Amino acid sequence: MKNLSRVSLLALSLLLVAGAIGAGPKLPEHPLKLVLARQSTVPAVDVMKNFSDRCPNISITTNPHRSDFMLYAGGWSGEYRFMVIAKGGDTVFATKTVLLSNAVKDVCRFLNSRP
Repeated sequence: MKNLSRVSLLALSLLLVAGAIGAGPKLPEHPLKLVLARQSTVPAVDVMKNFSDRCPNISITTNPHRSDFMLYAGGWSGEYRFMVIAKGGDTVFATKTVLLSNAVKDVCRFLNSRP
């Protein structure tokens, strides 16, 4: 009987671990909207293409009143600088990368990790 309860406990533990691993990162309940800062130098088409490939729950809007965050996307090939600004003007995240896709990935990871 002891062996059966140990096997059951082990099986339950494995199911819990497998469930935690398979769950992946928790995405926000609603899609997030970013507005690009006017001073951004990276073309909006390039930024949007990378977000749609890497982060489908984040979209770009042209209406700052309907956005959750503002994104400054600056730099050029080999040195991209992205900065996320919350409503109210507080800078909440910044990254500097060589590849545009990595800058988008960093922003995506940050935004999806927020409560």
